[in-house]
This record gives sequence, structure tokens and C-alpha cells, in this order.
Amino acid sequence: MRRLIAVLFLCSFVFVNVGYSQHHSSGSHSSSHHSSSKTAKDKPVHVKGYYRKDGTYVAPYDRSAPGTASTSTSSTGVVSASHPYRKNYLADGYTLHSSVQRDKHGRIKRSKAARAGFERQSPCPSTGKTSGRCPGYVVDHVNPLECGGADAPSNMQWQTIADGKAKDKTERNCRQ
Repeated sequence: MRRLIAVLFLCSFVFVNVGYSQHHSSGSHSSSHHSSSKTAKDKPVHVKGYYRKDGTYVAPYDRSAPGTASTSTSSTGVVSASHPYRKNYLADGYTLHSSVQRDKHGRIKRSKAARAGFERQSPCPSTGKTSGRCPGYVVDHVNPLECGGADAPSNMQWQTIADGKAKDKTERNCRQ
């Protein structure tokens, strides 16, 4: 008896679901409703204001939905999607120098041997040492690796920390 009640109970769900799907798949009602509304991809996404790890505040803004980035043609004729700058990745329209390696995620790996070779050739400006820390200075690539520069001592220079940060902001566009 219990089995019969259980079977009837399950059959009632099957018939209810079939009737529900037939009712909601009638062409005129659902198609007129969806044709006038925008799809989710067309609508901009609102981003609320937030604080970065370094404490700076980013004001609220609207951005395009994921997967809807427009394509643009650069002055070299290369068509590429509009991607924001991504540190340690090759910029659009550039090729990696043969001395630059990538890790398994496609990010640029900076050579420790090349940096050590540069430090041996050019001692630290503040301490005069050829290895170890150099307070107030950073090793900078003259032509950034993201823009096709070589990871070699001949493409490196000492820079103050403030000058290095200023240069990092301008090289996001790979314009030298």
C-alpha cells in the first residue's frame, strides 16, 4: 500500500512538471516578453566603491559586462581586444625577446642570473656593493620586458624608488 502511494505521489510531480513546461513554452507569450528587453551582456555592470590593499579609494563606476570588450586596430594594423595593462604579461602587439622566459601561467619570469650580472657590473649607488640590498634604489629594465625588452644586464639600470614608480605608470602603454 505504501509503495502504491509513493508511486502515485511521484507520478503527480511528473504530470505537473510536464503541464508547467508546456504552458510556459507557448511561443507568443514568452517571445514577446524577451524580445523587448536587453540581454545581460548589453547592460553595463556597476562597480561599488572600494579600498585597495594600499589604502587608496576607488570611486564607484560602470564598466562593460564581461566578454563584451570592443576590438580596436592599433597603428601597426594589429587587431586586438582592449585589455587593461597586466603586469608581468606581454603587451598586445609585442613579441617576447629571446632572453625572456615565461612560467607555467604565461607570466614573464625575471632572470635572477641577469640581475646578479648587472649588479656585478654596476655596483649599488648608495652602498657601492655588488650584491645584496641597495637602500633607496631598484633595478629597472630600460625597455620593459612587457614591451619586448631583453632580460639582460645591458637593458638594466639603477633607479630611485620614486623614479621607478613614475616610470611604471608611463610604461603601461608600452610607449618609449
